[in-house]
Amino acid sequence: MKNLQVNLADRSYPIYIGENLLQDSNLLGKHVTGHISFIITNPTIESLYAHQVESSLLKAGQKVVRIVLPEGEEFKNWETLQLIFDGLLNAGADRKSTIVALGGGVIGDMAGFAAASFMRGISFIQIPTTLLSQVDSSVGGKTGINHPMGKNMIGAFHQPVAVITDLLTLKTLPAKELAAGLAEVVKHGAIADAAFFTWIEAHINELNACEIPAMEHAVLRSCEIKSAVVAADEKETGIRAHLNFGHTFGHAIEAGMGYGNWLHGEAVGCGMVIAAKLSEQLGYISTKDATRLTQIIRSLHLPTTPPPWPVTTYMDFMSHDKKAELGNIKYIVLNSIGQASVRQVPDQDIIDVLRSFGAT
Repeated sequence: MKNLQVNLADRSYPIYIGENLLQDSNLLGKHVTGHISFIITNPTIESLYAHQVESSLLKAGQKVVRIVLPEGEEFKNWETLQLIFDGLLNAGADRKSTIVALGGGVIGDMAGFAAASFMRGISFIQIPTTLLSQVDSSVGGKTGINHPMGKNMIGAFHQPVAVITDLLTLKTLPAKELAAGLAEVVKHGAIADAAFFTWIEAHINELNACEIPAMEHAVLRSCEIKSAVVAADEKETGIRAHLNFGHTFGHAIEAGMGYGNWLHGEAVGCGMVIAAKLSEQLGYISTKDATRLTQIIRSLHLPTTPPPWPVTTYMDFMSHDKKAELGNIKYIVLNSIGQASVRQVPDQDIIDVLRSFGAT
């Protein structure tokens, strides 16, 4: 088992990465409080892994309650969040209870937001079961739900007490979900580590085949990069914004398509291709580097062409993105492979790059 620490003073916590961790009652037992633990999950993950986690919690002396939510990004909303609160209250949860988020990014974000809100904040553990959640959403304490006008517009920063990543859960992922997670792996290399980006290019076949040694390195290095960024900028006032590379365009695609029609990683992968082209268009990176990023996204069998909507549709969705300030949209661009920066880009440049991808 590999582990690393997210250093946030009294909110610091470990990330454990290994195999067969769901059955480790001692590991789970170290991080639960009180006498009731609530497993928040969805039907698919419940059928695969809930019994293992429940058994470990029972061995650790916990009473266990399952709360099973409808599956999919389209259910990441107030109505579904209310189901969590209903379950907590009906089972007698208190301030010492622990929420265990067992699933992908949607489950982690909603369970974390419920933990941040219930009785003004209780403990929660992230057990991410998708690659995207293992390398990105489970780390850093961002929690929330979607609004029809924008993704993750309502939420809170609330750090978990631990992240427990069992790599064997990746073996049950559909190919599309695996590829979506690999998009976030690519992002970490693109914004922060040129050598890691080159490693991804060299190991693309092993990653596509979900070979555990390659996945372990991809997850560990991604978590190292994200942990360092979060420790330096927990509330996203500076460098943490770099983690949003590709997300401004990607979130517009997700919102415009209707949440769940494109996976988050599919939209972000395509968004990174657009952002790389924008970086090239502005003269920050070479055509060669923009092509490298496009090729790696294509090699993951992810979309590289956004929907051919009117430019005004894109601009409207992006103006409601949570990263916009006073109506000004901030874009994350590449200065080179391995280095990113935040820029305010004239609308005409955004219009030009969108039209180069077929927007009208």
